[in-house]
Amino acid sequence: MTLSKGFTRFYPVLLVGLLSISTQALAEDAKTIPSATPPAIAQVAKVMTPSPPTIAASSHILLDFHTGKILAENNADTKLAPASLTKIMTTYVVFREIESGRLHLDDVATVSEKAWKTSGSKMFVQVNDRVKIEDLLQGVIIQSGNDASVTLAEHVAGDENTFAEMMNQNAERLGMVNTHFKNADGLPVEEHYTTARDLSILTRALIKEFPQYYKWFSQKEFTYNKITQQNRNLLLSRDGTVDGVKTGHTEEAGYCLVASALREEMRLISIVMGTKSQTARAVENQTLLNYGFRFFESHRLYEGKKALSEPRIWKGQEKTLPLGLTEDLYVTVPRRHYQDLKAVVNVDKKIIAPVTAGDKFGSVNVTLKGEVIANKDLIALKAVEKGSIFRRLTDSVLQMMEKSDDK
Repeated sequence: MTLSKGFTRFYPVLLVGLLSISTQALAEDAKTIPSATPPAIAQVAKVMTPSPPTIAASSHILLDFHTGKILAENNADTKLAPASLTKIMTTYVVFREIESGRLHLDDVATVSEKAWKTSGSKMFVQVNDRVKIEDLLQGVIIQSGNDASVTLAEHVAGDENTFAEMMNQNAERLGMVNTHFKNADGLPVEEHYTTARDLSILTRALIKEFPQYYKWFSQKEFTYNKITQQNRNLLLSRDGTVDGVKTGHTEEAGYCLVASALREEMRLISIVMGTKSQTARAVENQTLLNYGFRFFESHRLYEGKKALSEPRIWKGQEKTLPLGLTEDLYVTVPRRHYQDLKAVVNVDKKIIAPVTAGDKFGSVNVTLKGEVIANKDLIALKAVEKGSIFRRLTDSVLQMMEKSDDK
């Protein structure tokens, strides 16, 4: 079994004996992993966290990137005009096109008259300019260029309306249930809206799926055609742990900001919508981030794709089956309560071949003071085919003998 370094430090206290888990010990009934903390002492410390700060914004949300745990929110499901926060989805769609091989960073797009005429913030491309996709992406992310956004939309989908359909399809796939896009740049138009919660879903997906491109969101300036423009995210200069994400502003939307910061191994995402100024959106996001980092901590308990248990498998070509998690298991807990975590592992008693990789054969359950904070399926990490006739007959006899002993 593989554990993270952070979790290993507390291993003697939290999960003594986990490495020695056997198929018999983890039969159908779950077995709690022993803790060295006496029950009387463990019950003394209560989980207490100060209330979230009051934020001067129409809507806000703060969450842990790894676990998705919400640490603070207000009006997070209120549908609001997103202004240039729209461009997070614009870039996400383009990144997916690149990932699929249908588009490349060194491809070039031709600037249309419509794109050139688009009002608002600009990258300052000219009609019929042939611009590399990589430059257009930086023009969108750093300069918030509406002309660059429309150019990308037209190049990817043929026209902006079709691109908006792609945006909405991705929103639906991600579970952004209160979002609808009408354009690629975020300029005001009816039926173009999203929520702080939906933006948090999108931002998590973008950072997780495209870390190789996320670096652009921390870039403080970009120069195109000898015109240098600054990133409008003031937190990039004020807080060295902030590395994104996107600003937005229209009269209807107010001043908005999606921010993300990484301190040690913990990443938080904060979103404020509808503040009164550029400074205010930075201050309110900073307040949320400071609150989250001050009163919570995030830890990786288990590494994904690594065997946590290797129980007996019957009638297969192999005698044991490695079981693990599909991805890393993180938890978010109030500070100073990490040692109060308890882990329970359930492993099915009788596993019989054939088995397909990904089949579920148990679960990992993590609780804090009796409250479940994480529950993940324990899955087969590889396939095991049926064994030979001799193996199947032998195992059948052994199983019959076990049943007889049970009686």
